[in-house]
Amino acid sequence: MDFLVSIIDFLAGTGVAEQIRAVDVRGLFTNPWFMVPFVGFLGYNLYKQAVKVLVITALALGLWVFSGSPMMDGLIIDNELQLSKVLPVAGVGLVAVAVAVYFLIMRD
Repeated sequence: MDFLVSIIDFLAGTGVAEQIRAVDVRGLFTNPWFMVPFVGFLGYNLYKQAVKVLVITALALGLWVFSGSPMMDGLIIDNELQLSKVLPVAGVGLVAVAVAVYFLIMRD
């Protein structure tokens, strides 16, 4: 258990969560230094017909977009969890985990 606490402390100390929240999405997807390798990655995986990689990539991008949505912004207001928003967020998380488990473990 101490191992997990040290990992959480390390991630909190690096500020990775704040950096991810501060990403300029519009600037990222208009930057050719990001888009050329990203489109190349997608094209290569389409050519290889690597459905598993494409689905996991789409899942990661979808969760990233969902984490910046108004649904997530209103989840905590005045340091109180809004119970009306918990079920949809938990549902999205459950579906994401189910898709990831299916493509990573069950489908071979």
